[in-house]
Amino acid sequence: MGFPQRLLFILAGTILSVTGLKHNYGEALSKSILFFEGQRSGKLPPTQRMTWRKDSALQDVYIIPDTTVLPFLRKVDLVGGYYDAGDNVKFNFPMAFSTTMLAWSVIEFGKLMGPDLKHALDAIRWATEYFLKATSIPGFVFAQVGDPYADHNCWERPEDMDTPRTAFAVSRDFPGSEVSAEIAAALAASSVVYRKYHIGYSTRLLQRAIKVFDFADKYRGSYNDSLGPWVCPFYCDFSGYQDELVWGAAWLFKATKRPYYLDYIDKNIYNLKNFAEFGWDSKDAGINVLVSKLLINSSSNSKPFILNNADKFVCSVLPESPSVSVSYSPGGLLFKPGGSNLQHATAISFLFLVYAGYLKKTNKEIDCGGKVFASPKRLKQIARGQVDYILGSNPVNMSYMVGYGAKYPERIHHRASSLPSVDEHRGHIGCKGGSFYFHSQNPNPNLLVGAVVGGPDMKDSYADSRADFVHSEPTTYINAPLVGVLAYFNSHPS
Repeated sequence: MGFPQRLLFILAGTILSVTGLKHNYGEALSKSILFFEGQRSGKLPPTQRMTWRKDSALQDVYIIPDTTVLPFLRKVDLVGGYYDAGDNVKFNFPMAFSTTMLAWSVIEFGKLMGPDLKHALDAIRWATEYFLKATSIPGFVFAQVGDPYADHNCWERPEDMDTPRTAFAVSRDFPGSEVSAEIAAALAASSVVYRKYHIGYSTRLLQRAIKVFDFADKYRGSYNDSLGPWVCPFYCDFSGYQDELVWGAAWLFKATKRPYYLDYIDKNIYNLKNFAEFGWDSKDAGINVLVSKLLINSSSNSKPFILNNADKFVCSVLPESPSVSVSYSPGGLLFKPGGSNLQHATAISFLFLVYAGYLKKTNKEIDCGGKVFASPKRLKQIARGQVDYILGSNPVNMSYMVGYGAKYPERIHHRASSLPSVDEHRGHIGCKGGSFYFHSQNPNPNLLVGAVVGGPDMKDSYADSRADFVHSEPTTYINAPLVGVLAYFNSHPS
């Protein structure tokens, strides 16, 4: 098929011999989880390990009208949660997806995490505590905190920010099924995680997940329409909300085993058309992989459709498949359209590992046509190739995880990392006061350990430019699926 020579090495699963690098997956795992502490918003705990970060956004508390209480006003505390990337806005849609993926990582691979499991649980709970607040008022789900336009007009530490901290919510009259259902999925998945460690907290998460899902399903509509000027173009939902509803139902089925949720999946799964897509926007491929495992011993009417789409997804990624629809760089990195490309490499690698487990359990291989068969081993090879590329097995020998390896990005697009810490600069740095640091060619003064940036371009080149946010900005949804992948390879290094 005319693959570049380096890609042929990767297809054979021998990329380590190409570069001579052997990776410390355990170190990378620890750092991938530590990254989330650098993204924390709110009052930081005494156990905070990334100590150059300090308390921020403590003013995210609001008084809103509420006719169910007297005197018709209610205080809503939205302190906490995560900043999604290099800015200081809390976008709840991608935050919820990141939380779902952290929880799924622990569900699948938590037993392989060793001492890092505690920190992974802490990372999940930091989000779920916030989502319990964001869904605490019946009939409302908070979707975002912070004015994104004002925030993006400034280069400011989160500890200093003085831009409007407007809170945006969806409601019965102004629905947002995608953000509500994704929060329900995050709460349900996290309830499965915590069932082993804190049954009371698990129950609380599950009860809230059920209520939020019911709200998302009953009052259908996209938050693009309700909150479009504020959520778009940042995290516009381009794939519609049907996938989040099925995704939420799938996680609630896993958490409860109630036939209602399986019936819901059976009735609504046929609305999903993007079998090859998975990320904060489209959940289709993740649904098919997740539900495939849930239906191993089921005779569900939708099972053949789901399994077929899961198989088609795999074949769309395999570089040797006749139906491949993704691209690969000369060095072997998977590419899909849009920015922050490493989100695709980490999310797809995670799904490949989970589906490889399903294939092994059912003694199955996937027939992609053209005498191309995908075995569990092949899926794991693909995942390992992507992870190794991220960690430095690439043409420029660059690790795309900050703080891992001898060479990694030093000028990431991240406000807190690029500005002097409060410890080093006590004075307030205003909206435009950070511009000097943004334009500086010096490395960021604060190491955001574990952050995985958007990654190189299609030619395997990386400019290490703060201004090039498409390639140099880290996000929570790049790291979240990578946590599970690294845990697996730390226990299966060869």
